[in-house]
Amino acid sequence: QVQLVESGGGLVQPGGSLRLSCVASGFIFRLYVASWYRQAPGTERELVASISSVGGYSNYAGSVKGRFTISRDNAKNTVYLQMNSLKPEDTAVYYCNSNLGTTSYWGQGTQVTVSS
Repeated sequence: QVQLVESGGGLVQPGGSLRLSCVASGFIFRLYVASWYRQAPGTERELVASISSVGGYSNYAGSVKGRFTISRDNAKNTVYLQMNSLKPEDTAVYYCNSNLGTTSYWGQGTQVTVSS
């Protein structure tokens, strides 16, 4: 059974940090590109960051570049998103995704709220 389980979301003040984790099971995680997406109320889901299967290449949305860092540990079947200098506009549900060709798996999402 394929599963992606996110954790680490919560309420944080502006300027604070959070680290999201996503643990994969039921497929060969190390072969897949791993990504984080987010969706705020009333908006479309957007790509936040992606990392290649072996972790040698990553890319970021312009709005998070320099503040967020994506990483992965294939031995633990886990992808991370370190989020620093958080802003209210980062408030959203964050989703983990693993993709290989036409196969795409999604987690259930974790809420991140940035508010004072």
